[in-house]
Amino acid sequence: MGVLDLFRLDGRVALVTGAGQGIGRAYALALAEAGADLAVCDLNDRTGRAVAAEISAIGRRAIFVKADVTRAEDVDAMVAAVERELGGLDIAVNNAWAGGRYLVSPPAEEFPVEDWDFTMNLALRAIFLCCKAETRAMRKRGRGKIVNMASMSASIANATIAYCSAKAGVVMLTKRLAAEWGKYNINVNCISPSYTLSPARRRDPQENRDHIRSLHPMGWHERPEDLCGTLVYLASDASNYVTGRDILVDGGHTLNVWLSPLPRTMSPLVSPEEEIESLTHDLEVLGIPHDEKGVTTE
Repeated sequence: MGVLDLFRLDGRVALVTGAGQGIGRAYALALAEAGADLAVCDLNDRTGRAVAAEISAIGRRAIFVKADVTRAEDVDAMVAAVERELGGLDIAVNNAWAGGRYLVSPPAEEFPVEDWDFTMNLALRAIFLCCKAETRAMRKRGRGKIVNMASMSASIANATIAYCSAKAGVVMLTKRLAAEWGKYNINVNCISPSYTLSPARRRDPQENRDHIRSLHPMGWHERPEDLCGTLVYLASDASNYVTGRDILVDGGHTLNVWLSPLPRTMSPLVSPEEEIESLTHDLEVLGIPHDEKGVTTE
């Protein structure tokens, strides 16, 4: 087998939660382009079915599964549907998230307990529920790849107290599951992005986006597609000896090498116009009005 063949996913079955838009949509399309058949899992029927149709259009089998990943019964039914309709499960990407709830984080002493519970339930507990159901299916195949979505907020205290805590929990959950499930030939890893220009950041004013761009050594605001190469690597045979890892894909943001915006001597590889292509696609599918830069107040 040639080295590039290690990255192919032909004959594999994958599921992606939160696949109806943003990072999840980019992940689902990337896995399909690499050869996998897909279960597009989301709460939103319209966007989830639209992504499944995009995947079918490139010649891969695709199904839409509606699931609330905070409900154990929905998670079990989701995995059962994938096995029934696609014949098994090889790759699982646990990505579902509901977007930012705050433009400015409340201080910890004022943080609402109900928002703590919401974040922990969706960002940590739901991933645990998904991993448990997914590994039962993968054990039948004798192998599998699980990729969880963490965040650079697991390493730096840049977001709400609940979000940072939950994402740090995802990293340690991933490590422990990797330690326990290697005996089943199941690799468990996680990806930690920086601020990603998806519908969750649609309310960010342009000056915020410009500031984020200026603080990343690579010089552009992360897009969902910037995460896809890492995902395909972790989902493929190329990473068979990699498990329990948290891979930062953050454009260098957490290097913390700046006291002021970083100067550039060359144009970045991605222009500001290219940054917003995926964002505006998702906003249009969601029916959310926006300006030419993908900024909205809704």
